[in-house]
Amino acid sequence: MAQPVSVAQSSYGMISERTRLRMIERLRQQGIRDERVLAAMYEVPRHLFIDQALATRAYDDVSLPIGQGQTISQPLTVARMTEKLLEGRSSPGKILEIGTGCGYQTAVLLRTGAQVYSIERLSTILDKARLNLRNAKLVHARLVHGDGNQGLPDVAPFDGIIMTAAARQVPSALLSQLATGGRLILPIGDQEQFLWLYEKTATAIQETRLEAVRFVPLLPGKQ
Repeated sequence: MAQPVSVAQSSYGMISERTRLRMIERLRQQGIRDERVLAAMYEVPRHLFIDQALATRAYDDVSLPIGQGQTISQPLTVARMTEKLLEGRSSPGKILEIGTGCGYQTAVLLRTGAQVYSIERLSTILDKARLNLRNAKLVHARLVHGDGNQGLPDVAPFDGIIMTAAARQVPSALLSQLATGGRLILPIGDQEQFLWLYEKTATAIQETRLEAVRFVPLLPGKQ
């Protein structure tokens, strides 16, 4: 893991090294083992991605509102999905994110070394994500205002696809944009949701159901 700085400072106040390290220790206890993911989770200043009024809860293991009915996922969910996406891969490769939100998951992926493309349907949320990523000095993702159900066929195939909104079923367009050997992780369901992992081989797509989760729904179109 990269050497931690003594204090992370922002317009929201002082976020101590100890606070971040507590989050990392909690993630280890919760089963996160990939050091790339743990380093990225430490290095990304989560407090820059939420409203000032909630900054003191930035490193708690909770999801928090970011406006327009959207949320930033709890750290464990972000770490778990990222770890599963990168599992067995020495290099993260090219990743498509469906649902940019506040940009936090985007930032974590960037810190693992991934080449990130991210789609957000809400223009005002996307504008916030751009600002958050600039403030965090992570500006190398390609952010797109669009319908995540359609993916980005012009840029495909992707080594990994991660969705941060719950679909009723896996969008077929996303499976078709997954490279052979690639992984797609997403929540599926309405009232009851589970994470699902899809792995594309040369001859088939393997499905694995993971743990129960709670995400906002995946909606069509863009606003």
